Amino acid sequence: MSLKDQITEDMKTAMRAKDSERLGTIRLLLSAMKQKEVDERVVLDDVAVVAIVDKLIKQRKDSIAAFEQAARQDLADKEKAEMAVLLAYLPARMSAEEVATEVKAIVAELGAKGPGDMGKVMGAVKTRLAGKADMGEVSVAVKAALAN
Repeated sequence: MSLKDQITEDMKTAMRAKDSERLGTIRLLLSAMKQKEVDERVVLDDVAVVAIVDKLIKQRKDSIAAFEQAARQDLADKEKAEMAVLLAYLPARMSAEEVATEVKAIVAELGAKGPGDMGKVMGAVKTRLAGKADMGEVSVAVKAALAN
């Protein structure tokens, strides 16, 4: 079963269970997926769905930080609940050590040296680690690998 089908089935399950918070988050995800399909006239595969989930999670993280800074814990808690639902659709994340090892291997493959090659390395890393690692963490690992 594809990830897209799994999300649709989870929406039906949430409807039957009358779980309005989960249902709202899943509908939001399905809406973002449908928007991407309509805008680009494509059928999404699992990699594209994971990219959308990643984007929505990043938005939630930014919102949580803003709400906590504004002392709006009620809204921050709502965003955290949505983020927990979205996290279930991501594949298992790589640890920081695994990310660093993979980045070093890619830097060695490309023969990259110094901060000037950051863009080249990030392009290769994004294609290889998409959905498997947090790109903020990856960026830090790339900077560290190119500094050596």
